[in-house]
Amino acid sequence: MTDQDTLGYEQARDELVDVVRQLEAGGSTLEESLALWERGEELAKVCRRWLEGARARLDAALAEESAADGAGSAAEEPGEGNTHDGEE
Repeated sequence: MTDQDTLGYEQARDELVDVVRQLEAGGSTLEESLALWERGEELAKVCRRWLEGARARLDAALAEESAADGAGSAAEEPGEGNTHDGEE
């Protein structure tokens, strides 16, 4: 099971913030710093995947809305501009 499967966006983000704080604070050995960096990269990927998924869902919802609006407009267009009742 990957972090993507087990960590929610907020959990990954919060842990990433902690990793960054530890790295910025210094005082870690080179090996510890590298391990933190690697963990941070993994967490950043998890966050990126969640955000990409959210973006895809938003884009799909907006596309559906646009398609529905377009279909509604297309259905109304033939009647628009027709000012007479078929009598001449």
